[in-house]
Amino acid sequence: MSLALFIFGFSQKKPGDKEKINWLSMNEVQQKLKIEQKPVLVDLYTDWCYWCKVMDSRTYQNDKVIAYINQHFYAVKLNAETKDTISWNNQFYTYKTQYRVNDFTMFATGGQLRFPSTIVFTTEAKPVSIPGYLRTGDIESILKYFGEGIYNTMSFPDFSRTFKNKW
Repeated sequence: MSLALFIFGFSQKKPGDKEKINWLSMNEVQQKLKIEQKPVLVDLYTDWCYWCKVMDSRTYQNDKVIAYINQHFYAVKLNAETKDTISWNNQFYTYKTQYRVNDFTMFATGGQLRFPSTIVFTTEAKPVSIPGYLRTGDIESILKYFGEGIYNTMSFPDFSRTFKNKW
């Protein structure tokens, strides 16, 4: 009993611990989608990309961004150059030497290789690619547009015209 309490005490979040985005693998997301439908956000990065690192250290460290993504999305951090086979919607994607990226990257970005790229899959599993570095203010409208299902009833330009940033 005391061992269980000892282990439990260390596994709890401590004061001052910062919340983090709950990054999942593609396989974990597919399992979760069988239980509950949510949009999927994929942070598509490369190891050499300066702006990918800036987005990690700024945008994805913002408390409001973290909380919103964790509540409304399944999130995946994916190296565009992975040589691992990726399985998504009964398709298999492999590394393509001629492009120097995994074929999933080509699929998700429509062949527009800019990094970082934020990919959103709605419940229809259709990818929407937003290329480039997104500041907190930039990503807020995108997250809310997809996270609240507004994409079902309104175009993004119409939504953007009336959207007011709060972060």
